[in-house]
Amino acid sequence: MANHQEVSSFIWNVCDDVLRGLFKQHEYGDIILPFVVLRRLDCVLEPHKDKVFNLYNTYKDQITNIDPIIENAINLKFYNHSQYDLSRLTANSLKINFQNYLNGYSKNVFEIIDSFQLEKPVEKLIKNNRLYLLIAKFKEIDLHPEVVSNHVMGQIFEELLRKFSEMSNETSGEHYTPRDVVKLLVGLVFSENKEDLQGEGKIRSIFDPCCGTGGMLTVGKDWILENINPNIDIRLYGQELNPQTYSICKSDMLITGQNPDNIHLGSSLSEDKLQRNTFDYMISNPPYGVSWKSEQEFVETEAKNPQGRFVAGTPRSSDGALLFLQHMISKMEDRGSRIGIVLNGSPLFTGDAGSGESDIRKWIIENDWLETIIALPDQLFFNTGISTYIWIVTNQKKPHRKGKVQLINAAELHQTMKKSLGSKRKYITDAQREEILQTYLSFEENAYSRIFANSYFGYTKVTIEQPLVDENGLPVIDKKTKLPKVDGSLRDFERIPLATDIDAYFETEVKPHLPQAWMDRSKDKVGYEINFTKYFYQYKPLRTLQEITADLLKLEEESDGLLKMILEDEISK
Repeated sequence: MANHQEVSSFIWNVCDDVLRGLFKQHEYGDIILPFVVLRRLDCVLEPHKDKVFNLYNTYKDQITNIDPIIENAINLKFYNHSQYDLSRLTANSLKINFQNYLNGYSKNVFEIIDSFQLEKPVEKLIKNNRLYLLIAKFKEIDLHPEVVSNHVMGQIFEELLRKFSEMSNETSGEHYTPRDVVKLLVGLVFSENKEDLQGEGKIRSIFDPCCGTGGMLTVGKDWILENINPNIDIRLYGQELNPQTYSICKSDMLITGQNPDNIHLGSSLSEDKLQRNTFDYMISNPPYGVSWKSEQEFVETEAKNPQGRFVAGTPRSSDGALLFLQHMISKMEDRGSRIGIVLNGSPLFTGDAGSGESDIRKWIIENDWLETIIALPDQLFFNTGISTYIWIVTNQKKPHRKGKVQLINAAELHQTMKKSLGSKRKYITDAQREEILQTYLSFEENAYSRIFANSYFGYTKVTIEQPLVDENGLPVIDKKTKLPKVDGSLRDFERIPLATDIDAYFETEVKPHLPQAWMDRSKDKVGYEINFTKYFYQYKPLRTLQEITADLLKLEEESDGLLKMILEDEISK
């Protein structure tokens, strides 16, 4: 079985040998990625090539829909009826024969190839006598799933995408999530629900609204098969905005026996292709801090619909992460679903009471859907060094978790990589992943785990008014209302925890300092926020004078008497 470094290096060398000088570096992916897909498809179809060619030519004029006959004969959901594949093409009549080869694919594959938009790159390759050289290179590598597993193939695509993205100054790695993070995510989502996944005849679905190349979906499926139930029927669904990664995902679904029609192209926010679907499990890593302004009109219109996905609120247009979470919540099964989503820190605390972000948090927590949030180490991702968080959301909490939220601080559980990959300088080991998982499953408080009632995260934002006063310090009375005039510049706000009596708080915390102030309760707003730093803060006492002196003396030794010389010089002055 080949490893992804070997195959990635081979493919990368093809870029240097064939494409350099003819294409700009940022264009390499437009050519290489579809040819990787074509070669992998060829390797699967090669044993059946002659049989398919003969069957097609036997029945093509007799039967309108020949697909079932060929697919049943080869036990695959796709085929190519052309006499050519990459290994059978020659330099002679290459332009005509290559097009004949592409046209020979079944409709489901042709739609995938069409999304790659190969026409112009291939025309340029032919014009410069490079197409056959490229094909000849790909003939040398075997990408059959028995040689290059689906897991390894996913790593290869991700490695290539990362390099191509760096070349084009795009967000490196925006289409995929490091495997150490994915394995942790799927473990958290599925391990708490083992009984639902055990037994004979089970069918369960997994959905990713930002599925990229499909790596998160396939890792999720593999985790269930390897750790819970090897006989369960797991059906994968996804939607992806980027045509290139969508095509890769769809082709891999074909090859691995999944239904490629379950993968859709387009924005999950404004072009939901799975409107009537609900799912048992949902996992995703939506883009961080990406604007949704181009979809703002559609989203805000749907937010006004009481049955719409975004009825809880809309976040600021500069970051759509909480829109994806609402989208996933809208697809929960009545009998119970579990969601695992990777978010940056902003959805935890951005927005005051009454803002879209706060209202979304309020909606999720008051419905008792938020089960767990895990703080991850920084520098885990290829495209950013920021800290990230895994949210576990479910509408079917276990009895002992009802009404509570578990927070886990795993920020220090990591190893440093020997060589950085983009911004990724840290990774989570298998042992550390297991430690986080067991902390989650045990549902107990310790230095890394805190458990709070849902209401703990809520507060009432109360408006404190103060009167306008005259030169004698007395309130100025409005002649019409007979009430003290309000001095707007002195208006203040208090954020009072939900569990606290507001009137008692006002009497003890506000009134002694502002004796003439009052609360305008008509302006009360309830907000929710989650402040990880505050909950896991550990006081570190100041160092003693003796400790500081000892460190200075140690520095003195290391600096070969430099400190002594400086002090003596100062004394002599």
